[in-house]
Amino acid sequence: MASLLFISLLLSFVALTSSLPSIGVTYSSPSTTTTAAAAAAAAASTPPPPPDKISTAITALKIHAVRLPDADPSLIKAFAFTNTSLFLSIPNPLLPAIAANRSLALAWLYKHVLPFYPRSKIALVSVGNAVLDSVAEEDFTPYLLPAIRNLHLALHELGIKKIPVSTTFSFFSTITTAFPPSSAEFQQPAGDLILKPLLQFLEDTNSSFLINLYPYNLYRLNSEIPVGFALFQDYPFNFRDDLVTGVRYFNLFDMMADAVLTSMAVMGYESIPVVVAETGWPSGGGEAGEVEANEAYAEMYLRGLVRHLKSGIGTPLKKDGVAEVYVYELMDHENGGGDKQRGRKWGILSENMTRKYNVDMSDGAKNSGFMAIFTAFIFVFATVWGIFFAIHDLGVGN
Repeated sequence: MASLLFISLLLSFVALTSSLPSIGVTYSSPSTTTTAAAAAAAAASTPPPPPDKISTAITALKIHAVRLPDADPSLIKAFAFTNTSLFLSIPNPLLPAIAANRSLALAWLYKHVLPFYPRSKIALVSVGNAVLDSVAEEDFTPYLLPAIRNLHLALHELGIKKIPVSTTFSFFSTITTAFPPSSAEFQQPAGDLILKPLLQFLEDTNSSFLINLYPYNLYRLNSEIPVGFALFQDYPFNFRDDLVTGVRYFNLFDMMADAVLTSMAVMGYESIPVVVAETGWPSGGGEAGEVEANEAYAEMYLRGLVRHLKSGIGTPLKKDGVAEVYVYELMDHENGGGDKQRGRKWGILSENMTRKYNVDMSDGAKNSGFMAIFTAFIFVFATVWGIFFAIHDLGVGN
């Protein structure tokens, strides 16, 4: 009996040290974050840093996962032979062509994946980003699932079976509510027409559900949310209860994540990993009156988010929580980054690539060589002692 208790305690510790979500960062070049007018202004000002400098900066920050929304081949190449996994995206305007012709999916892979993989650790491809948001301008939703399937089949034709394919959604155009999380569902008709068949594809191919979560934007929309609740602050009475489930929440990020998990569970797909493709807090810019968009709050959010993820406690509805989180974004851009984020500054680095915050975003136990060795030692130690106790128990029994 003692042997079983000892082994279970040690193996539970091993599981805890290996289940922390990875923390990454998005790098968007100015061309992908600006309007045409802002892009022209940016082109006339300081050029973006060269890819090698971007790679070196991310390595210096000890960040081991990078999301590249524009998937520039020179950037992908710059991460060759590094310990950095890459999350690539295909722009929405390419979806109709890729959906109609698999040879065009192959052409994209020949340009962005095949020359670099596996020297560059390409870990995930998102076919489109926030496609449901684009309906007002141009509706790419009919092409989404066919494009995803074509890219998946094209990867397999090339013999590449370890790069999963998915797509990225925005919380606000996908989930009905965050209050309470137990009442959340996917918005219709997209839920039945797009999300349900996509979730089946993700389950069949061992891929992940990708979502952009911005507590800042939800806080701005709901005046009843205390700013401390959005910033992971430990204030008295800084919590919200889900009266349906009895679950207590201490931060807005967890509420939004559990709303996503609930929506997936309603569809019958609660076991699919969730990746937060974008999250962050602006340090400036934006519209008049956005006084909460400042460096002090941005650092509080980033520090609280990293501390929460490294705690390993997950979310109230899922002990493993989200699988990965990508902070938006690496650096500020001149002209504020265009109208996608309304001129706000989201970077953890300034325009000249100096650090704005003293926050350790390394993955900690998950990527630590020492912890990996220590975990292996604990496992062997538990096994040996388990055998010893088993023999001892048998001896006592006789």
